[in-house]
Amino acid sequence: MDKINQGIKQAILALPLLCAASGACQQAADPLAEARSLLAAGKLADSESVLRSFVQAHPSSAEAHFMLGYVLFRDKKATESLAEFTAGAALQHPHADQLRVVASDYVMLGDYGDADKWFTAVVVEKPDDANAWYLLGRTKFNENDFTAAVSCFERALKLRPQYVEAENNLGLAWLELSHPEKAQAAFQSAIDWQGNPPMDAQPFLNLGTLLAGQSSFDKAIPYLTKAAALSPDNPKVHEELAQVYMAQQNLPQAQQELERAVALAPKISGLHFKLGQIYRKEAMCERAEQEFAICAQLNSTHSSAATPNPPR
Repeated sequence: MDKINQGIKQAILALPLLCAASGACQQAADPLAEARSLLAAGKLADSESVLRSFVQAHPSSAEAHFMLGYVLFRDKKATESLAEFTAGAALQHPHADQLRVVASDYVMLGDYGDADKWFTAVVVEKPDDANAWYLLGRTKFNENDFTAAVSCFERALKLRPQYVEAENNLGLAWLELSHPEKAQAAFQSAIDWQGNPPMDAQPFLNLGTLLAGQSSFDKAIPYLTKAAALSPDNPKVHEELAQVYMAQQNLPQAQQELERAVALAPKISGLHFKLGQIYRKEAMCERAEQEFAICAQLNSTHSSAATPNPPR
């Protein structure tokens, strides 16, 4: 349930590969055709190089500034991207899809207030855009405005029925508002709507974690196991599975899951501490002390204690 990672990841994945974020389709005489082709091929550095040369020669081209801003966004250079959109906006008013990129730049920077401002501008201009409502909901969630997040996710679902990501995040918002029964129903719907085979591990992880928190460990394990199968490189899934196995006193399984989590996220101090606790319970004293020492070292360097939870 990592708010920031999910918000950033969803914002990045949700953006369409625009006609280089310009709103214009490629034409035979298009002076930016080479940059567009490189962008479409995923050659971000080459596209950036071509666009920088073009902008230097044609500084009054709003389209080139916007396109360069989009390329920089795709390359996760949010500050530089915003500078290009600012330059372009001084020449031409950006349209909704360009403002969506601006808002997503602010998400990457952790500036949810400005992200909120620009995602709101997008939904004002495109009120029927389900994806924009979803992204605004994610931003409201990260601002801890969970009531507004619920409204945004429900609007997205009205516009796009069976929108799995919106339903899953609706469940997260209901959890924050202390409505676990509504959260559970939302997570289950997000699972059911995926059909067979499912693709998104997050609803399975969230429902399994919710059930585990209610001490329904036997019910939680199938959901968490499925999440692990769908997203085997997600350390958060393995951590949650380990928690359940520990509660059931299944120490070998808990050890296996935590060792996997540590291998995937070796700089998370809390994982080393939990693994050390398991080793100690299993009378593996030397290995326990090694894990506690790593934990102490990471804490001394202010390592993050939050286990990453990538959506895929």
